[in-house]
Amino acid sequence: MHRFTKKSTFPVNVQTCFTWHERPGALERCIPPWEKVTVVRRSGSIQPGGVVELVIRPLGFPLKWVSHHIEYEKNVFFTDIQHKGPFKSFVHTHRFYKEENGPKSILVDDIRYELPGGRIGCLLHGSIAKQLEQSFRYRHHILGHDLAAHALAPATPLTILISGASGLVGQSLVPFLTTGGHRVIRLVRRKPSGADEVQWNPDRGELDIASIGPIDAVINLSGENIGEGRWSLAKKERILNSRINTTRLLVTTMKQMPVPPQVFLSSSAIGYYGDRGDKTMSETSKKGSNFISSVCDNWEQEALKARDFMRVVTLRIGVVLTPKGGALAKLLTPARCGLGGPLGSGKQIMSWISINDLIYSFHHCLFNGDINGPVNLTSPNSVSNRRFAQTLGQKLKRPALLPVPATIIKLAFGQMGREIPLASTRALPQKLMETGFTFTQPTLDVALNYLIGTIPGEQNESKI
Repeated sequence: MHRFTKKSTFPVNVQTCFTWHERPGALERCIPPWEKVTVVRRSGSIQPGGVVELVIRPLGFPLKWVSHHIEYEKNVFFTDIQHKGPFKSFVHTHRFYKEENGPKSILVDDIRYELPGGRIGCLLHGSIAKQLEQSFRYRHHILGHDLAAHALAPATPLTILISGASGLVGQSLVPFLTTGGHRVIRLVRRKPSGADEVQWNPDRGELDIASIGPIDAVINLSGENIGEGRWSLAKKERILNSRINTTRLLVTTMKQMPVPPQVFLSSSAIGYYGDRGDKTMSETSKKGSNFISSVCDNWEQEALKARDFMRVVTLRIGVVLTPKGGALAKLLTPARCGLGGPLGSGKQIMSWISINDLIYSFHHCLFNGDINGPVNLTSPNSVSNRRFAQTLGQKLKRPALLPVPATIIKLAFGQMGREIPLASTRALPQKLMETGFTFTQPTLDVALNYLIGTIPGEQNESKI
């Protein structure tokens, strides 16, 4: 029998910390992005009788993990055990304590586990223990920052309508919002599967939200993926129409509501600025001359038509870093093989942002009434593509010397290659900084630690 514990102090009372764990989305927020884990089914809650079914891929092959919740005392502890999975036994108890000094809480994750395979299984213990350390460092890091962000929001939860909730950003944003107590209603194209889903068809202009009731905010994340494959004429038409049609339908629908929402957050991208070399772009900079610049401009203009009757924020999103998709997911495999060199010259500037700072910046814009119009959602510390490749290689302990020639990228991807991976845009998050936003992962070094699982140890952690 082995034991692992992780203890941390959080700047909220025990009730707030415990309630976060009870709300929908807590499990998704706890799963580190580098772990290939899919939540397949949940029933009940964290009280006895609750069941969670996961699919994990420790070696690339799917493996089912089913946990049952067996013990629970409000604001004190809850326990779940492995019913089926990779361990011989696995018992996880979450214990909550009141910190003596001030309104703080202490969380202790206490895990007792046995490995299968007898002596052979024991040989794996060092690797398993290391994985647990990385996983729970991440979990407590995210819990602390989630609780801090939610503490800055008004006490009354919102009803938030979201398009594109199943996309890369939505998969992280929705669980974060629901753990804050907000009700999230997803717009879906298929038949709705519950009360918090509404069917729509932007291509036919179909959206009926009369049955939902009052809506406080709308977040628009819809849009054809711009980073997949070559941009044929048909692909470019889909890229533009998928953004214009969805945004136009949302604005028209909100205008017709008896009481429109208070705020509309509509996605855009730093592609608005185009390829600008090493020049620094703020929200007041002019748009570029590329195709994607024109798309972003038209996209934003559609969203801004709602500013006559509500607050509108157009979110110019940078390169979103997460191993679950996008640029980092594409670069990780070659980087792990020692083939993660720079793209082209490597001099082009990457204005990046970690997935968690991205959703925290969404939250900041949602509740800060002084923010209007375009906002750059990027880290304040942009890097060159070469520096990005070198830093990723260092984290993975692999060389990053073999460049991918620009000619190859242009031949393979055409216009998309020129405007996305080879374009240089240094976008400064001026409005975020002026309105007091705090980045939790401001540098690439720190961000990659929490994205790929190379988090350094902490002096106050406890493990046995």
